[in-house]
Amino acid sequence: MTLTRPFQLGLAANWPQFTLLVIVNAFVGAMLGLERTLVPLIAADEFGLKSVSVTLTFIISFGIIKALANLFAGRSADHIGRKPLLVAGWLVGLPVPVIIILAPTWGWIVLANVLLGINQGLCWSAAVIMKVDLVGPHGRGRATGLNEFAGYLAMALSTAVSGWIAAQTALRPFPFYLGIIFAVSGLALSVIFVRETRGYALHEAAQQHQPGEPLSFWPIFRRVSWQDKAFFSLSQGGLVNNLNDVVIWGLLPLLAASAGIPVGEAAALGGAYLGVWGISQLVTGALSDRIGRKPLITGGLWVQAIGIALFVLGAGKSAWLLAAVVMGLGTGMVYPTLLAAVSDLAPPAWRASALGVYRLWRDSGYAFGALVGGLLADLFSIQTAVLAIALLTALSGTVTLFRLPETATPIRDLA
Repeated sequence: MTLTRPFQLGLAANWPQFTLLVIVNAFVGAMLGLERTLVPLIAADEFGLKSVSVTLTFIISFGIIKALANLFAGRSADHIGRKPLLVAGWLVGLPVPVIIILAPTWGWIVLANVLLGINQGLCWSAAVIMKVDLVGPHGRGRATGLNEFAGYLAMALSTAVSGWIAAQTALRPFPFYLGIIFAVSGLALSVIFVRETRGYALHEAAQQHQPGEPLSFWPIFRRVSWQDKAFFSLSQGGLVNNLNDVVIWGLLPLLAASAGIPVGEAAALGGAYLGVWGISQLVTGALSDRIGRKPLITGGLWVQAIGIALFVLGAGKSAWLLAAVVMGLGTGMVYPTLLAAVSDLAPPAWRASALGVYRLWRDSGYAFGALVGGLLADLFSIQTAVLAIALLTALSGTVTLFRLPETATPIRDLA
């Protein structure tokens, strides 16, 4: 690819395109928000599924497919560009709400989540890579924070609104009509207005006198997965972060139902978690540019562990609301900072591939979490599963404490 026009890096220089990508990612997050409370309840109420493990198969299918889609998107983005992946992701996502509306069996729901995993993997990967491309080497934390803020705040609103609609009507079909609007809007914006950003990454590589061609796949995969201690720390932290997200997505609705909490209130708890997660990233992403990545990653994992444990140790809806807020704050500390740290470590020429490998491990956490959480819940109890996940999250934070070096030069030291 040749550079045919000057590229100017930075958020201020590229704010119109950056803002457009923020809006697009909000639609990506909103698509997933529709499922956060309603699908586990559809499994129990409409299809009569009693086993937690069977109920969580939709998260397993979603997690595996999204993880693989992330890997494909990251590698492909370094070769064919970012925009084709964004558009392809929306095309795959179009039928998801329709399938859920019409699903006569649980297998249809699982199929819808396979397609949703592809949609989320391609679209979210492309959106975050494009934002990092635009801002260049400085301000990556702010860029990833804004990206995740938009996605997860929209997810929170979608979760709460769809739960309210379900409480007023039924679990299907009315809440999922929103999904059709989200998918069509995201596709239209991506096709008509989004511009390719790969040239910005090549421009950054040229400025740093680095090669413009990416490395071959397997050296990148090994390095990000286990060979490099910094990349390994980030990959395991991402995996555990999404593993513990299964507490809110898959286990909390079932725990709330067993406690007699109505669907609207259960959705509000999930929405509070996602809302705190989303909004806090406006602060934590930019903060990581100033104080570094490691304090937020390690501290955030420990805060998550406390929030998860509070779901079992606390009693009543007020305690659960506090748990959701604490867990959301911890996730807001961790999520954009992990992405920024991976972007710090990877050279521009193969940064998208590195992000793809990291996101492979991160989103495989959904599948691992659903497997571990479902088995522990069936063998012992949902409470036991939640406490085990809290302990695992605390251990992950300890790994980053001892294995993760600081990856960013704080802004105060750049002057």
